[in-house]
Amino acid sequence: MSLLPPPDREYESRIRASFARQQAMQLMGASLRRVEPGAVSIALPYRADLTQQNGYIHAGIITAIADSACGYAAYTLMPAGSEVLSVEFKVNLLRPAAGEEFVAEAQVVKTGRTLSVTRCDVYSQAADEMRMVATMLATMIRR
Repeated sequence: MSLLPPPDREYESRIRASFARQQAMQLMGASLRRVEPGAVSIALPYRADLTQQNGYIHAGIITAIADSACGYAAYTLMPAGSEVLSVEFKVNLLRPAAGEEFVAEAQVVKTGRTLSVTRCDVYSQAADEMRMVATMLATMIRR
């Protein structure tokens, strides 16, 4: 659910173009799934080369997709010509990241002229079951 209409009618193409330039997401195999005013979803398929020693997706990888989803959710509500950067975030890892696919669902909590507060829940999909594996609260800055 959007808080405000985007100030830029071309926000979706701007977000998708920016995401396509983000080499870290490409390296991990993440994809932009949903882009709406104030909300973004990023999906990541399970890959053994992204796991820690027990075979779970590494916490740093889960944090990276959540951070990007939060940033892009905030970016949807920023004017054209803006850039977005993370200022701070807190992550709670709720359970081991086991599954076939991981989806970071981010939304803007409050947007301001310079700073935006966002939140993201990361879910794992295994067979027919979705389970939350992490949650993030983040502050993004408009540059």
